[in-house]
Amino acid sequence: MSATEKQAKPTVTILGAIAKAYHDALAEDPKVITLGEDLADPEGGGIAKITKGLSTAFGDDRVRSTPISEQAIVGAAIGASLAGYKPVAEIMLMNFTTVCMDMIVNHAAKLRFMSGGQTNVPIVIRTMTGLGFGSGGQHCDYLESWFAHTAGIKVCAASTPEDAYGLLRSAIDDPDPVIFIENLPTYFAPMSFEMPDSSHRVPLGKAAIQREGTDVTVVSYARMANEARQAAAKAADQGISVEMIDLRTIAPWDRETVLASARKTGRVLIVHEAVKQHGVGAEIAAVIGEELFGQLKKPVKRLGGTFSPVPYSRPLESAFAPDAAAILAAITDLAS
Repeated sequence: MSATEKQAKPTVTILGAIAKAYHDALAEDPKVITLGEDLADPEGGGIAKITKGLSTAFGDDRVRSTPISEQAIVGAAIGASLAGYKPVAEIMLMNFTTVCMDMIVNHAAKLRFMSGGQTNVPIVIRTMTGLGFGSGGQHCDYLESWFAHTAGIKVCAASTPEDAYGLLRSAIDDPDPVIFIENLPTYFAPMSFEMPDSSHRVPLGKAAIQREGTDVTVVSYARMANEARQAAAKAADQGISVEMIDLRTIAPWDRETVLASARKTGRVLIVHEAVKQHGVGAEIAAVIGEELFGQLKKPVKRLGGTFSPVPYSRPLESAFAPDAAAILAAITDLAS
């Protein structure tokens, strides 16, 4: 590909894709509403400006700024969903979901079950997190395993703009509550993807094979999928063929795709930014061990964050979670 062709290839950001998904969903369905801290234009359109312009375009009754009360935000979203709306509630940072866990776990997740299937709670809870800004132990945690452990909730996390758009549109369409995790450090990074049109959807529960390979399977999601893609490319330079799977949906996760790849390569590495102990990787590793006992060439390997609060210190923060170099080292070890 020539330099001119490379320059001509479109680049978009995850932030832009989420903003477009928001706009398109509000434009197409009058029952879609959104609420959260500072979302409306008089308050600036959200901390990352994702909802900037939406209250002007669709009205303050559909794009609402709220008080600083996560319990009230999710509670109001649940109530609106019971009245026939499709609310998208923003909890600014994932650590703050701890403030409204009762509403999420005991109400949103369980109302369909408790009503014998008579009631749906079609809400999306958008929340962001991630290392990279020195924000410390109360602002950067990945808590996806908490919600994946809760029956009645779907959990997803995108690593590309196309998937961010398609997952958010599918989450808004879904009749059940969905936790939509966004990674702040990847918001602004330009990626070579076409901006999807309004018909684009990514099915919840379906992983993407982003790179085919025969030697090692790497399973990841969110920012770690970006790191894993870099590691897979470097592994190829060493003659190691890596199959890279981006889960996209954490709960329910795509067992069939992961098991088929693990069966093919016989070597599996699972990577996430959340702490390694009791994480999503442990569940996936256990299922692979149960289903493919005796068929693997090496034990399943996991990489995750250190079992510690996220440090403020930038050097310590950088050492907290895996990066492309650590993933490459693990791939090389598995392939040896």
